[in-house]
Amino acid sequence: MRLGDGVEWTLHCCTVLGAMPPDLAVPASVLAEFHGVPSAYLAKQMQALSRANIVESIPGRKGGYKMARPATDVTLLDVVLALEGPGRAFRCTEIRQQGPSAVSPSSYVKPCGIAAAMWRAEEMYREGLAATTIADLVAELDVEVGAEQTEKAIIWLAEQLGVAEPPKAP
Repeated sequence: MRLGDGVEWTLHCCTVLGAMPPDLAVPASVLAEFHGVPSAYLAKQMQALSRANIVESIPGRKGGYKMARPATDVTLLDVVLALEGPGRAFRCTEIRQQGPSAVSPSSYVKPCGIAAAMWRAEEMYREGLAATTIADLVAELDVEVGAEQTEKAIIWLAEQLGVAEPPKAP
């Protein structure tokens, strides 16, 4: 299964937003520059997260995006579903009902074993995504990227947002 680039990008953006004070909004252009990704494409992905009530779009000069819900209430599955949609990744087209050995459609009362196995695997995948929150990712930042990079990121974001005091996680 291959997820779109927007999933990775917005998960990183949500991690940044989840680490911000709840009253501080970050423009999509700043998030795009911070992660080195195309601004126009990221903006569309952030709009999808806004429609799903994961982030909130704040208009105006000090506007941008902030988390719409606490980071503890947003799972990786929420983000994936907002961008990729709720449909199943594996779509059974019932090819077993075609070809020279096909029989009456009424003979196929159960899903094929391949579809059933794929759907079970996808359910486990979704359960894994649902078990991890944005807050979990925020909590791992210092370990994942180290204190030096975290401090550098905070200073850069403070400069971009024009805040005198560097943002501190809630």
